[in-house]
Parts: sequence; C-alpha cells; structure tokens
Amino acid sequence: CNALDNVDARLYMDRRCVYYRKPLLESGTLGTKGNVQVVLPNTTESYGSSQDPPEKTVPICTLHNFPNAIEHTLQWAREKFEELFAQPPDIVCQYLSDPAGFLARVHKGAGNEPLMTLRTLKTAAIDKRPTKFPDCVEWARLLFQEYYYNTIAQLLHVFPPDHKTTTGQPFWSGPKRCPTPIKFDPSEDLHLQFIVAGSILYAETYNIKPVKDKEEIRRMATAVVVPPFVPKSGVVIHTTDAEAQAASNAVTSDTDEMTAIENSLPSLQELKDLKMTPLDFEKDDDTNYHMDFIVACSNLRAGNYSIEPADYHKSKGIAGKIIPAIATTTSLVVGLVCLELYKLANGNK
Repeated sequence: CNALDNVDARLYMDRRCVYYRKPLLESGTLGTKGNVQVVLPNTTESYGSSQDPPEKTVPICTLHNFPNAIEHTLQWAREKFEELFAQPPDIVCQYLSDPAGFLARVHKGAGNEPLMTLRTLKTAAIDKRPTKFPDCVEWARLLFQEYYYNTIAQLLHVFPPDHKTTTGQPFWSGPKRCPTPIKFDPSEDLHLQFIVAGSILYAETYNIKPVKDKEEIRRMATAVVVPPFVPKSGVVIHTTDAEAQAASNAVTSDTDEMTAIENSLPSLQELKDLKMTPLDFEKDDDTNYHMDFIVACSNLRAGNYSIEPADYHKSKGIAGKIIPAIATTTSLVVGLVCLELYKLANGNK
C-alpha cells in the first residue's frame, strides 16, 4: 500500500512490485482530487505503464516580457534564483575539479549552449567575483537596477506605451500590461529586502561571511554608483513563443568568442582561493533568505506590471508548488484503499 509524495518513489515501488509479482495499491491526493489504482500481477497494467499529462507551462514570452499574474512573476523569480545562485557556482565547481574534461563536455553542447556556459563561467570566476561583502551589496544593487529599471526601460524603448501593432491596434492591450520602471529607494522595505537577501545569498555562494545588519546594508547600497540607463539600438524582443523558439534554434555559438573566453581563463593556481557553493532552493527554512529573495524578486516585478503582490505565505505556496492536503479527501482515498485491501486479503482478484 503506497503512501508516497512523489512520482519517482511511486515508480520505484511499482518496479519492485512487478519484479516480485506483488499486488500494489497505489493512491494519492491533490487538493480536492484523489485517486486509487489497483495493480495486480498478470491482470492489470502497472503504475508505470501510463503517466499524467505534462503540467501546463507559462509561455516564455509571457514569463520574460509580458507577465499578467503573480504566478508568472513568482515563476520568473524561481528561475532567477537558479540562474544566480545555483547554476554559476555549479559550473565553476565543475571547471575547478576538471578543467579539461569540463571544456570537452561544453564543446559537445548544442546551439549557443557552449557559449552561454563559458560566459557564465567567466562572469562568476572573473568578472563579478567578489572579495568582500560590500562587493556583494554592490552586485545586488546593480542587479536591482538591471531587473526593475533598465530592462523595463529598454522594453518601453522598443515598444513605447502608444505603440501600435501592424493592424493598428494598441500593442499594450489585452493580457499585455504596459510596465513602469522602478527607481531604487533605500527607504522602501521591499527594495531593501531584495538587496539584503540577494547580497547575503551571493556572498554564501562565494563563501564570504555576510553582514546581516539591514541598516549597514542600506548604507552600502546607497553608496553604490549606478551608471545611467542608455537605451540599446537593434535589440529584438520577441512577442510570441514561436518567434523566440525560431530565433533560439537559429543561434549557434561564436567560436571566436569561445576561444577568447577560454584563453582568458586563469590557471587553477590563480583560482586556488576560489571556492563556490551552489544553493539548493529550500522554501521551508525561514532563516536562509531563500524565500525572502523570491518574495522581493517577484513582488518588485509585479510592481513593474501593476500586478497585485502576494504576501510571504501565498508566495511560498505558489513558488514551492504547495497544494494543501484536505482531511476529507484523504479519508475518502484511504477508505477506497481499505476496500481494495479487504478484497486482496479475502483472495478476490
């Protein structure tokens, strides 16, 4: 009788039951939904013979440029957590453990993946490597500017508020919300929360002892010199997933840039003091700043697009994909499992 909380464990149990020719009573709940599946040797299909339909995903363009719901900004924030605090340290660790093997694996990648990996390595190991905590605060402050002001200002430069489509209709209409850049204000709690959580997590990836005094971090952030925004020309912003996918498929790695990056990488001796630690997202520890970063990251983007923000509890539920268990659903499913168990105990097939 299964009482498991993930598919991998269910598949493992299913394989064991098939191997040992044992009946399996599989069950589960999902909010108000519940299921019971009876698997009998030589009689029914196994649990692993079928699978649930894939989860609905948010279109890439909606996620990156045109969010209209808090779920979109939270998913975006979760992706940023991985891009900032998990992937770069992991890439650096792979390189430091076996440079030749790492580069050989990188060159086998498809499309522009090899170039993007090498750029991430160079950025993390050289260009934006902090040596002390104030460097981490500066990084977080500049990241705020990039995420919530520069990127939005660039989007509005390409598609101004009064922009029209080829059919003469307003571009910013329907699900497309016209965004507004956010200017950093150190007196705003949400702005400071992004800087505090971001700088502390960034410091942790580099094994730098963080400062956790908010007033001290506020002072550091206020002292950061931020370059003024200058719109870029020739920037293409895709408005449909089909366009984005076609552009992605057409991109290949620039071998000259890849060679230049590889030649610029310091030797292992020069990087001997560099030790990085990838962060695994953990939603249930309220002291690790993971959810603090997610909440601030998401709600600031929600502010860009005039989306109703979500409090800590709601953000945690959505970002962690938490679906509350309901006692009545659980009792119904357990009752059905017990009925099937009685049948098997009585020798009924």
